[in-house]
Amino acid sequence: MNITDVSGLRVLAFDVFGTVVDWHGSIAREVDALALGVDAAEFARAWRAGYKPAMARVMSGELGWTRIDDLHRMILDDVLADFGVTSLGEEERGELNRVWHRLEPWPDSVEGLRRLKARYLVCTLSNGNIGLLANMAKNAGLPWDCILSAEVFRAYKPDPATYLGVADVFDVPPGAVMLVAAHQDDLAAARGCGLETAYVERPAEFGEDRPKDVSPDPANSMHAKDFVDLARQLGC
Repeated sequence: MNITDVSGLRVLAFDVFGTVVDWHGSIAREVDALALGVDAAEFARAWRAGYKPAMARVMSGELGWTRIDDLHRMILDDVLADFGVTSLGEEERGELNRVWHRLEPWPDSVEGLRRLKARYLVCTLSNGNIGLLANMAKNAGLPWDCILSAEVFRAYKPDPATYLGVADVFDVPPGAVMLVAAHQDDLAAARGCGLETAYVERPAEFGEDRPKDVSPDPANSMHAKDFVDLARQLGC
């Protein structure tokens, strides 16, 4: 941990997909239950892999502003075609697309957030749209004080408007906000805007069979095993 004085910290903003919720395990389980005849783990990873290229089309101006729900659906249609799945109709595809609203939290997420919430404002800072994040919170019992989304700022992370937008919403300086995420590129962009940053290890984000590197980056203010560990480091 590089930060010793957190007296000025007021807001903890959380990346959501992969940091708060287990997108891979949740999607793989639902796909497996549909018996589509595909490798559910690979299907989940392929769906997620389309996320950044789809956002890039929006950020480049190729597409107008598009909610993540709609981008997810565009990617889903492509992934179903790539995996040779033709058995799902329009209604079934829509229901599968809403799996992103039903993602399950990591085991430590709810307890850790409740502890952190006792001392700090806790909010999302996700590229997910507001309806998606609200449904997810309701389903998973995530105790947010506020839901902030790319939809609010009409910009996707890593656009500075998202990180600085959190500080603006709460009328605090950027240094009073800490981004909590399991992705070093997200954290680096936040630091570039003057935010404090905390990395949380999620080694199984892409599945138990694809463990990811969770090595510390000394540029981060904190490095935590999970949300409970982060709460401990922050005195909660």
